[in-house]
Amino acid sequence: MKHPLSLTWELDSIFAGGSSSSEFNHFLNGLEKDLGNLRQEVKNAAVPSDAESTRSLDGIIELLQSCSGRLILAAEFAVCLGAQNQQDKGAVRLSGKIAGLSAQLQGIRSEFDNVLRQAGNEVWEQWMARPEIAPLSFVLSESRDLAREKMSPELEGLALELAVDGYHGWSEHYETIVSSIEIPFEDKMLSVGQAFNKLDDPDPKVREVMFRKWEEAWGGAADFCADTLNHLAGFRLKLYKGRGWEEVLKDPLSINRMSKETLNVMWNVINKSKPALVSYLERKAKLLGMESLHWVDVDAPVGKSTGKIPYDQAAADIVTQFRKFSPKMAEFAEHAFDSHWIEAEDRPGKRPGGFCVSFPERKESRIFMTYSGTPSSVSTLAHELGHAYHSYLLDDQPVFNQNYAMNVAETASTFAEVIVADAQVKAAENAEEKLALLEAKIQNSVAFFMNIHARFLFETRFYEKRKEGLVNAEELSALMEEAQKEAFCGVLSGYHPHFWASKLHFYATEVPFYNFPYTVGYMFSTGLYRLALQEGSTFADKYDDLLRDTGVMTLEDLVAKHLGADLTQADFWQGAADLILADIAEFLKMTENFAS
Repeated sequence: MKHPLSLTWELDSIFAGGSSSSEFNHFLNGLEKDLGNLRQEVKNAAVPSDAESTRSLDGIIELLQSCSGRLILAAEFAVCLGAQNQQDKGAVRLSGKIAGLSAQLQGIRSEFDNVLRQAGNEVWEQWMARPEIAPLSFVLSESRDLAREKMSPELEGLALELAVDGYHGWSEHYETIVSSIEIPFEDKMLSVGQAFNKLDDPDPKVREVMFRKWEEAWGGAADFCADTLNHLAGFRLKLYKGRGWEEVLKDPLSINRMSKETLNVMWNVINKSKPALVSYLERKAKLLGMESLHWVDVDAPVGKSTGKIPYDQAAADIVTQFRKFSPKMAEFAEHAFDSHWIEAEDRPGKRPGGFCVSFPERKESRIFMTYSGTPSSVSTLAHELGHAYHSYLLDDQPVFNQNYAMNVAETASTFAEVIVADAQVKAAENAEEKLALLEAKIQNSVAFFMNIHARFLFETRFYEKRKEGLVNAEELSALMEEAQKEAFCGVLSGYHPHFWASKLHFYATEVPFYNFPYTVGYMFSTGLYRLALQEGSTFADKYDDLLRDTGVMTLEDLVAKHLGADLTQADFWQGAADLILADIAEFLKMTENFAS
């Protein structure tokens, strides 16, 4: 890698000029024109009556994929602009225009799906067997089946158009709320992203002060956030009712291409594993000199900090650990660093959190985060590189087949984290370093088994309550704290009532229930890592093959094909949990004398 590494990304290779880019404006105008042509072609399309007549739809499918790929490029570019500078009004304007184009495309796709659902079964089977179409058969069949469960194309199209200023508009309103929040700390005003990084500071006094200010800030915005959350949920519930969907989880499970049976089996395994995590949290409290942990102490490092990890060192360590698993993955990570794909600078005005976006049209990705030099920041960096590697493996696939679900997306990212974390533990030079690294690994288990579970419980109960009417801020905080107490088995001394307001994921419109897929991905990746330990260097190719199939299979079929396992049974999930339980057992053994 080239040193020193840049802490800021480069976007001009995508479109030069930022939100004022004439190149980007020309691109959007071309996309808008093609969408108009595509709409007319779909309106004129006839339902195929025989195998030969299906060929008349080939051009529509090709143009659909082209428009879809370009819309992804446009949308993700606008996301990057808004994330790097929340005061960029031009980015907000572009996002609004792109949302309108997205609604157009979804409406067109809905009309085309109506053509698909009217095709007879015999004609359909012949069509899907054609060599030109066969690679897309899974996605097209999925669209056809789902279209049969939705409203008429006219109503679906109207809902999509109304969603621009309604559903998606409320999500954008939340971004406006977040961008206006500033939190005072040590004579400075911090953005939400900067303040969030202080919540896992090694100094307990810093954490305590920042958490109090954090709660106060979100409490001040709670009524605005409650309005936003209620209207987002209300839109979804009305849409589901129009489609005749009674189960709130039907949509997120369908999007994640998995069954409720699989989800329930996974949660059951996790719940049986929680007593070990409770023992870990109780031991951690003793090591930190506390009677019990508060919410803000859960991610606190055990022992004294050894100082900040320089960004260049973090990058080098990640590449080194990737190479031990897969030279191909390591070479890709080096390319990402050298090509300035990563925005990591700690500065005011950035949005909080981290993400990875892919640009299929350009075969590139971009990673966004605020690097703080903590082990958590290193994990985030590895996590987002895992996402980028996943997209890279699908670069040569048709656009339709690159649309993989969130749960397998989080599998690739979390697997990258596990590679780095486990290698670091094994390479530790002394017991103190090993304990710190092992503890960081277990913190991830707490996040996915307890924190994410709390989000899932909260959102499930909130939607049931929202069916009866609006839920005010006080009720939302009560629901949140109740879910946290249950998910953490009551082991903490204090919780985060306004978490529902501060967490962006509750306000995302791309994926409903933006929570359980994280835990599925974590458990899936841990199960994969268990197999990697057993099979050795040959597993890297198997892993790549599995990721390449993530856009064309259900989760259950994916695992059955590549791993020969049944996700509706507990065995695979328990195997993953056993690795985590082994880490906890080792931690407890290493700290026996310290805690006495």
